[in-house]
This record gives sequence, C-alpha cells and structure tokens, in this order.
Amino acid sequence: MRYIVSFLFCLFVISISSCRKDFGTSPSFGELAFSKDTVFLDTVFTNIGSSTYNLKIYNRSNSAITIPAISLENGSTSNYRLSVDGIPGKSFQDIDILANDSIFIFIETTIDFNSVTDPLYTDRILFDNGVKEQNVDLVTLAQDATFIYPGKDAITMKIDSLTLDGNPTSIKGRFLTNSELTFTNTKPYVIYGYVAVPENKTATIEAGTKIYFHDNSGFIVDKKASLKVNGTLNNNVIFEGDRLEHRFNDVPGQWGTIWMRAGSKDNEINFTTIKNGIIGILVDSIGSTSTPTLIIKNSQIYNNSNYGILGRETNINGDNLVIGNTGQAALACTIGGTYNFTHSTFANFWSNGVRQLPAVLVNNFFTYRDDANQEITETRDLHAANFTNCIIDGNNNLEFILDKVDGSLFNYEIKNTMIQFNDINNSFASNTELDFNDTTHYLDNIINGNADFKAPFSNQFIIGENSDGINKALLTISVLFPLDILGIDRTTSPDIGAYQHITF
Repeated sequence: MRYIVSFLFCLFVISISSCRKDFGTSPSFGELAFSKDTVFLDTVFTNIGSSTYNLKIYNRSNSAITIPAISLENGSTSNYRLSVDGIPGKSFQDIDILANDSIFIFIETTIDFNSVTDPLYTDRILFDNGVKEQNVDLVTLAQDATFIYPGKDAITMKIDSLTLDGNPTSIKGRFLTNSELTFTNTKPYVIYGYVAVPENKTATIEAGTKIYFHDNSGFIVDKKASLKVNGTLNNNVIFEGDRLEHRFNDVPGQWGTIWMRAGSKDNEINFTTIKNGIIGILVDSIGSTSTPTLIIKNSQIYNNSNYGILGRETNINGDNLVIGNTGQAALACTIGGTYNFTHSTFANFWSNGVRQLPAVLVNNFFTYRDDANQEITETRDLHAANFTNCIIDGNNNLEFILDKVDGSLFNYEIKNTMIQFNDINNSFASNTELDFNDTTHYLDNIINGNADFKAPFSNQFIIGENSDGINKALLTISVLFPLDILGIDRTTSPDIGAYQHITF
C-alpha cells in the first residue's frame, strides 16, 4: 500500500510540473543580439516569392527572458512574412529565450511591383517597445518583368507541351507569337518552360536585354528558324536562371539550354553572357560546310553543369569567345562538322566534382544500340576543327582531345594556341592526331604554358603580365579581329586568347 501511495504522489507531481513553465523568465531588457542588423532579401520579381532568409536572435544574459512583442513595423500591410518558433505571422507576443540561448526568425516576401511606390522595399522587425525597443532592417529590391508561361488546359489544368516535327514531346512550353519575337531591354523577361522560335521566323534580342529562366526552362530555335542576339560592348545580353539571390550567382544547372535544332540557320550571338544552365548552347543542326549554323562573338559562357557549347555535326564560327567552368567539356565538337575558333579562351577549372572530359573535345562519330542491342558506331566527316590564337586550359592534365574513328574525314589545324596537355602516363603516345610535332596540323603552339589567369576558379580568365601567351598570337589573323572581348586594341602586339593581358 505504501508503494501505491508513493507512486500516486509521483504521478501527481509530474502532472503538476507538466502544466507549468519549466523555467522562470524576466522581461526583455533591450540588449538582444542579432546575427545581422539588416536582412537583405536580394532582388525579387513582381509577385514571385523570395527564398527563405533567417535571422538569429541571441540572449547573451545568464537569465531566461521573455520578449513581450515581436512585430513588423508596417504591421498587417507589410509584404514580409515571419515565422517565429515555427509559427507564421506578422506579430508575436511573449517569446521566451533561455539564458545564453537563441531562436531563429525566418523571413520571406512576395511583392507586387505595381503596388509599391519605391522598388527598394523596406520594413523593420521590432523587438519590444518603448525605451527597450530594438529593430532589424529588412530590404528587398522589387523588379518588374515580362513573364512568358506555357499554355494550360482550362479544364484539366495540364500544362501544354511542345510539338516538334509534328510529334508531341514531353517538353513543357510553347512557340512564341509574332508579337513576342522581339525581346527588348525595357524590362527583364522571366521564362517558364521552353519558348520556341517557329519555322521561318527570327527571334531578335536587343542589346541590354536580360532573360531569366525558371527551373526546367530554356530557349529553342526550330528548324528553318533563326536567333539574332545583338548585344554590344556596353550593353551585353544576359541569359541566366531566375534566382537572383546572391548565393545563386554561381550555382550551375538552374535552367536548361539554348537549343538550336537540326535545320535552324543563320544564328548569331554577339556580346552575350550565358551562365548557370545545364548546357549553355546545344547546336544540333546538320550544318553546311560553307555557311555557319552559329556565329558567336565577344561572348562568355560559364558555370554550366554539363557543357558550355555542345555541337553535333554542325558548323560553328567563334571569335573572342570565352567558355569557362563546366561539369564536362567547355566545348564539345562532336559527330563531325565544321568548327572554326579564333582568339578564344576555353578554360575549365570546374571544382564542383570530378570532371571526365577535357576542356575541348573533338570527335567524328556517335554510338547507339540497334534492335539486337548491339553497339553500333557511325562516323561523320569532320570537315574542319581549326583553332587559331586560342587558349585551351584547365585543372586536368589533359584538356584537349581529338578522338578519331576511321571511316570519314578528320581535318584539323591548330596554330598559335596554348594547350594544356600533360600526358603523364603516355596514354596518347600512339595517337597520331595528338602529335604536336606534326607541322601539317600543329604550328607555333605552346604546350603546357602558363596562362596566368586572374581567378580561374571564379571564371575570370583575363591573362596577366606573367602569361606565356603575351604577343604570341598570329598577327596576320589578329588584324582581322582588331579588338579583344573588352574592346582593347590588339593590332600591334596581339596576345593569345580572348583577352589582351593586364597587370593585376
């Protein structure tokens, strides 16, 4: 009986203790500490929700405290949303913090650009009131934009998919209308899904235009269609993902690709930056040997998760082109074709994982499995793979590979080019296409030289005063391209690559 009474007494004590606070607190004393005094929520597009940001509040005292009130200064009309201790809202009362402990506040916003008087939208989080009041500023830049969405079935709400070559696909998106074929720099564009240029139409992108892609989005140029990107030295065109927060500046794979389909023609890209996609440009056209499918000049492509440019049996001309860090090859010229690059820099210092391919890969074949599951290799003519006054570099030993399969043409010429090729295992000693002493195909090149890039892991590939490429370009070619990618004259002492050197 004595044990039963003791057991019941313990249950009584536990039940009382479970119904009260397990610590005593005193009111906030106006000496809270914060992880930051201003929370910048970066830039958001109109009516598109931001990422979630956090603020940490510290109680540095040896006593537990209660904050009587936490609220947004603009109250219920604020465009910010808070979550305190897992509870969403815009005002909170009696928030406890243990001695020498902390809590998190999570912050989000959605802003209608047309409803605010100033695109730099601000508010404050207030802690306590009166003489004990403390505050943390909230700052967001709201940006208006033109949004392009795929269509949607009004009944089923199923998002439309593209039909290509008369066949339905699983690619969510739609063709641009005639009124949408000119992209202006009046305000940025935000694209959801894939937009496509219809047959026999040309999409024109004016200087200074910014195009942002949502996840699983991109740009398609259909057969017999064209893309003209008309950036200038002082007004580059930008293609990148729609996450504008600082921490997304260099995150690869945020969107898909610019895909120039088989049969697209007369595509031109000038003074353009393409970044943070899966493949910067996929040129999947059967190119003619005389007319380039793509002419790309004075442009930068970097931080794509797979390829910078992937060409498949096509015709590409590039000069003053920089292709930086990518998860596979910066430039892949595959299945034959015609490729001519002058004063270009291909530099792959990818640091987000193991990279299997070199900075530049050239081949003349493709493989597939037939109905009997047998692997079949087919070749196509490599009419030309010409690199003049270029830099091919990276953080792998072998950054330039010519991969030939007998059975078709394999024409190439490399002149006045710096190549990173350190075959420490002599794996390519018998590969005649990589015999740099063969003057039929190689002339005045620099093997394993020092490019002296400014900050290669950050995609800054301008060369410095210690570069081995200084004044090593072929002058007769350089005069045809008198300015480097930054508009610096190179007609007298031309350097190899897209940039004339500077002193860091």
